[in-house]
Amino acid sequence: MNTNIELPATVYDETNGLTYDLVGDYYYPRLAVPEEPEGDIGRYGRMRKRFLKEHRKGDFAELLMNGNLKQHLIDIDREAKEQIELITAQLARAEGVNEDLKARDQLGWIRAMNSCRSRAEEQVVREIVLT
Repeated sequence: MNTNIELPATVYDETNGLTYDLVGDYYYPRLAVPEEPEGDIGRYGRMRKRFLKEHRKGDFAELLMNGNLKQHLIDIDREAKEQIELITAQLARAEGVNEDLKARDQLGWIRAMNSCRSRAEEQVVREIVLT
C-alpha cells in the first residue's frame, strides 16, 4: 500500500471563494487585508466609530469585516463638516449675522457666529453621527 500521495500545492474552494496553500501537511487559507482608503477619519469620524462600537456593535462588525469601516468614517466626517458649514451659514443669514455686524461689533459677531456654529454642530452630530 502506497501512503505517499501527491497533494496539490494550492486548492480553490468554490463554496467560500478562498484559495488554500499547502504548507507542510496542512492547507492554510490565502488571506489578504484589503487596501484601506487614503484620508483622515477626523473628529466626526472618530465620534461615529465610538458610537458604532458602543451602540451598534453589529453594524460596526459588519463594516470592519467587509473592509468598509474607514471609508464609512471618512464619508461621515466629510458629510458632517459640509452640513455644519451649510447650517451655520443659514442660521447666520436668518439671524442677521453679517459683515455689517462684524464691522460694528466684532465680539458680538464672534458670539453670534459661535452660537450658530454650536447649534449647527449639535444638530449634525445628532442627525448624522449618532444615527
